[in-house]
Amino acid sequence: MIRVLVADDHAAIRAGLVLILNGADDVEVVGEAADGGAAVRMARELRPDVVLMDIRMPGTDGIEATRRLAGVCHVLVLTTFDLDEYVHGALRAGAAGFLLKSVEAAALVDAVRQVAAGDGVLAPSVTRRLIAEFAAAPPKSRPAALDALTEREVEVLRCLGEGLSNHQIGRKLHIGETTVKTHVSRVLTKLDLRSRVQAAILAQDAGLL
Repeated sequence: MIRVLVADDHAAIRAGLVLILNGADDVEVVGEAADGGAAVRMARELRPDVVLMDIRMPGTDGIEATRRLAGVCHVLVLTTFDLDEYVHGALRAGAAGFLLKSVEAAALVDAVRQVAAGDGVLAPSVTRRLIAEFAAAPPKSRPAALDALTEREVEVLRCLGEGLSNHQIGRKLHIGETTVKTHVSRVLTKLDLRSRVQAAILAQDAGLL
């Protein structure tokens, strides 16, 4: 069972999200928070698999809350606002995914499953913009931290940069998903990254693709 905490300052929206998520056989909403500070406190107490996080909330916003939850649980940002500053802020803070509230119910549940499994999820419009930004920007210098990676870990990082899921990485490299998860975890640790999305960005910046 995937345990989810819903954080949104609008009670009606929280109620709708809870209804959608609890309608899935493998998802259970374990708590609701009306602001980022409460989300952080509840996540540390309840240890959900995924926090569904709004961005614009009173007090501590969703981006700062996501930053504080690094290493505690996966964060899937769900917001009305498709703004680059929010996208970049959320991903730099360590969010595993970024979706818009216009997403279909089935797609939202599937995204929660993917994030809980360790994969990253981005709204199609966000993905297109990020790809365009990467295409327009020249590769940055190779980070020295990459030298700490094994050849296999570099291969896994390259796959992350291509946006592949754990299952797809396993098929491409002919290794099991459990092994893939181990390699991804080691890559994130060695590169001091908070999410596979950040790893994908680094792979693009370093010109590994």
